Amino acid sequence: MNPHGNLSRRQLLAGIGATTALGLAGCSAGSLGSSDSGGNSNAKVTLKWQVGNTEDGIASAKNVVKHFTAKHPDIAITLDPVPGGTEGDNLVKTRLSTGSMDDVFGYNSGSLFHAIDPVKNLVPISDQSYVSQLEKTFVSVVTEQGKVYGVPAASAQGGGILYSKPVYEKLGLEVPKTWDDFIENCKKVKSDAKEVAPILQTYGTDWTAQLFVLADYHNVQAQDAEWPTKYTKNQVHYAQEPALAGWMHLQQTHDLKLFNSDFASATYDDGLKMIANGQGAHYPMLSQAVSGIAATYPNKIDDIGFFAQPGQDAAKVGLTGWLPNAVYIPTSTKGDKLEAAKKFLAFLASPDGCAAFGDYSPPSGPYAVDGCALPDAVPQAIKDVAAYFDDAKVTPALEFVSPIKGPAMPALCVEVGSGIKSGKQGAQLYDQDVKKQAQQLGLPGW
Repeated sequence: MNPHGNLSRRQLLAGIGATTALGLAGCSAGSLGSSDSGGNSNAKVTLKWQVGNTEDGIASAKNVVKHFTAKHPDIAITLDPVPGGTEGDNLVKTRLSTGSMDDVFGYNSGSLFHAIDPVKNLVPISDQSYVSQLEKTFVSVVTEQGKVYGVPAASAQGGGILYSKPVYEKLGLEVPKTWDDFIENCKKVKSDAKEVAPILQTYGTDWTAQLFVLADYHNVQAQDAEWPTKYTKNQVHYAQEPALAGWMHLQQTHDLKLFNSDFASATYDDGLKMIANGQGAHYPMLSQAVSGIAATYPNKIDDIGFFAQPGQDAAKVGLTGWLPNAVYIPTSTKGDKLEAAKKFLAFLASPDGCAAFGDYSPPSGPYAVDGCALPDAVPQAIKDVAAYFDDAKVTPALEFVSPIKGPAMPALCVEVGSGIKSGKQGAQLYDQDVKKQAQQLGLPGW
């Protein structure tokens, strides 16, 4: 994914706190040295856990290990930090193909998970009792040929629209159920609260320009359940409905002059400040932003709500969800280490595991494990996100169901949102962009 560049999953997860610990979320390359979890000299088995090499990711993983080894003193875990990006991807594939992967490792769920040949390279966990407790949407993105292979790393998150509750209360607005309702709300803000931007856009941080397109994916699949399969086979495109809608939303909102005056130069941090202070009514964004607002503007966090990007049909309202990375066991893990690895995955997929994540970093959405309740003190906006998961009204973002992603989306969304190109033109150019990638991947039909 690359919301930070068509929502690059690794870049995105680098901002989600604990989730980075279990995947290759780090964007910087670092040494491949090991980091001992410490304090478990009486252990009978020692596992090596491959994690992302970000400072936050390593610290989170150490915290998880601390909680696990307190319950399982016969097992020690040594961390193996590895780089993110292409280098990390290549390392994972090399280690799996040569049988030299660590005993457990963190990696992507979704399309990239399918690319590492899980049937050949991973130990299935379908027979483990805790699998029935995993959230169904998450299970769908770590399943291959009917077998489940991974457990979630920390929390999920949603892509949609943050909104200012004080602005809504002042103007008597209700959470919209259709895109037309959303536009009407924006027009009401423009006419009746002239000091407030109806929609915040922050193109100084270009990945943020993509949310109207990316967060609309639930509405695309709601209209055509086979769209991702057709897309992967080059049978449907962004320049066609229903996927064109997100690009046209960008054009429409620009043409109606609904943005903050400094949208071209404002940054992500500016967007957080403006939505927190009620200078904007809406900010299309990922729910990871809620943690940023809570940290920087704690006295304003109760002023923020969240709703899924609405589509055409009020009866089909739902959320585009970004699911956690996962932890897997490679087939090279055997004997006592395999049994210990299974215990570790069982811990991660339990309320104790969720608590270990939450003890280090607040969640950006619900946990993908039944029985893992959000803390009572979690911001209301995160509870808003969780409600869609609770009601099973979530569609995994396109990157979880198709391997096709193009690097030009951020720049093209900026151009459409700035009025330089039409929505149709932006979509057509993005279709050309992904064609290059699909051909590089050797996908049939391209």
